[in-house]
Amino acid sequence: MSMEAKILMIIASNNFRDEEYLQPKQILEHAGAKITTASSSIGSITGMLGATAQATVTIDDADSNNYDAVIFVGGTGASEYFKNKRAHEIAKQTFDSGKIIAAICIAPSTLANAGILEGKSATSYPSEQSNLESKGARYTGEPVTRDSNVITGKGPEAATLFGNEIVSALSE
Repeated sequence: MSMEAKILMIIASNNFRDEEYLQPKQILEHAGAKITTASSSIGSITGMLGATAQATVTIDDADSNNYDAVIFVGGTGASEYFKNKRAHEIAKQTFDSGKIIAAICIAPSTLANAGILEGKSATSYPSEQSNLESKGARYTGEPVTRDSNVITGKGPEAATLFGNEIVSALSE
């Protein structure tokens, strides 16, 4: 399968979760997608386990209209987007346009806080269950949950499954 999808992957400016970025990125690139990595700062960013990523655009300059999907990557640093107005705007714009919006680990809390998980089935790292439920999500606890154009993943052990589910959704 080959696709020409353009994907925006949003990582924390420090301590993104390596597998949750690298595994979906590799799966998506293998399927033909073009990945742009965004963060709150441009340049080399280090993950929790030491992997590095190059952020080429800030979330302030990222335009979700230019992408077919937006992915919020987890890791302890991902909490920087929980209350970030621009992150919420990107999530809402992507969701409202019917494009794929995805988040893994603790990052689904950014989607919940943006108001797009209300009435949706979703999963996340267990520490975020109560926040998702308080924002109206039906917490599944599954490795990966898809509800229409929203895809959520539980944590690093689900990173490959998460990436495959995004490819599947983009292929429909």
